[in-house]
Amino acid sequence: MSSNNNTQVSTSFVWWRELSRYHWFVLIVAALGWLLDCMDQQLFNMARVPAMRQLLDSTDIREVTEFGGYATSIFLVGWATGGLVFGVLGDRIGRAKTMVITILLYSLFTGLSGFSVGFWDFAFYRFLTGLGVGGEFAVGVALVAEVMPERARPYALGLLQALSTVGNVSAALVGITIGSLQQSGLIDQNYAWRIMFFIGAIPALLVVFIRRRLKEPERWQAAVRAGRTDRKLGSYGELFGNPRWRRNAIVGFLLAFVGVVGLWGILFFSIDLIRSVLRKTFEAQGLAPAIVAGKLNLWIGIASIMINIGAFAGLYGFSWVAERIGRIRAFAIAFVAAMCSTAMVFLFLNDFSDLFWMLPIMGFCQFALFAGYAIYFPELFPTHLRSTGVSFCYNVGRFLAALGPLTLGLLTSRVFGDYPEPLRYAGLTLCGIFLVGLLTLPFAPETKGMGLPEAD
Repeated sequence: MSSNNNTQVSTSFVWWRELSRYHWFVLIVAALGWLLDCMDQQLFNMARVPAMRQLLDSTDIREVTEFGGYATSIFLVGWATGGLVFGVLGDRIGRAKTMVITILLYSLFTGLSGFSVGFWDFAFYRFLTGLGVGGEFAVGVALVAEVMPERARPYALGLLQALSTVGNVSAALVGITIGSLQQSGLIDQNYAWRIMFFIGAIPALLVVFIRRRLKEPERWQAAVRAGRTDRKLGSYGELFGNPRWRRNAIVGFLLAFVGVVGLWGILFFSIDLIRSVLRKTFEAQGLAPAIVAGKLNLWIGIASIMINIGAFAGLYGFSWVAERIGRIRAFAIAFVAAMCSTAMVFLFLNDFSDLFWMLPIMGFCQFALFAGYAIYFPELFPTHLRSTGVSFCYNVGRFLAALGPLTLGLLTSRVFGDYPEPLRYAGLTLCGIFLVGLLTLPFAPETKGMGLPEAD
């Protein structure tokens, strides 16, 4: 009888009915902060090649890819640094206050990137942008995890990550619009990438909307009160001094490292591969350089939308799979799928038609991992260390993950430089990184149905 009742409850459960008006406000604020953050990231990915071409005054794809890899690696180092710093601040001064600071930071320096005159000032702005980007994710995830009702939490976090694709698609629409204006001669190709970065400064307006109404979670306030007597808020010493939290931090770091390399070292460089494939097609048609540049921005925007259609389904779908078969099994499926789908794109994408089926599959498989991080990492740490722990997992991996785009750039320019399309073989080689994720899973604790932990 009990089994039948449990089945009835689980099948009739609708998670969003448990949310109050304030729950929705918190979810919307966190989602806006993260999706606008992701919009800035995608604007960078779309603007990277034309920015490198102009700032380096070079048309050599090997040089452009190599320095694009350097710029991306510097951005990821900034992301990792900001994550570590603001993760601790999120535990010490509060999730809401830290979110405001990080949004202002990534918005301001994204806008300033558009004023770059050379590679090094461009890379400096990308580092400072990364500081804000790295901090925003951890405090946003901690905020949502602590405010949401227990049963609704995994689904809310999955939706939070899925909505990041709205930011990605927004960036793609910006690229499509700018590409259309380039083709009509209304925007010079030398200024198009700068306009993308200026648009990336818009998220600063979100701060006006959130700074008064957003409250600190009750869990965090209770941890602050307890911290006055027997705990340190946001302490790496306490995080690594406890064997349970130390093991969880190392496991989470390895899982995130794999996903970040996969995304920033491989998937986002598929945009450069697509740009290279399409450029050859357009130049073979005898089109003028300005028309080629406009068409490339248009089709790169379309490609980004295709990736993010699949990404939305993968991000939201992971939460449902993880709730049914457990976090670890869901991660195992996602790592294998990400490796195979990404290898398929780099090996076989050759035609316009491939954009419409290969890219959604790759987006579904790779982005699903990031819903897993949003759901799983808060379940690994207690309230007084949650922002610190999530930031450590998600961001320390970026110091090593920064080697991903750097390695891809070097593989493209040095190892496979004499091949007809060196980026294909570089991306295919890096797909082996997903095996590291599979090897980590036997050491990862299963957290399905256990709730958010508190201090031992």
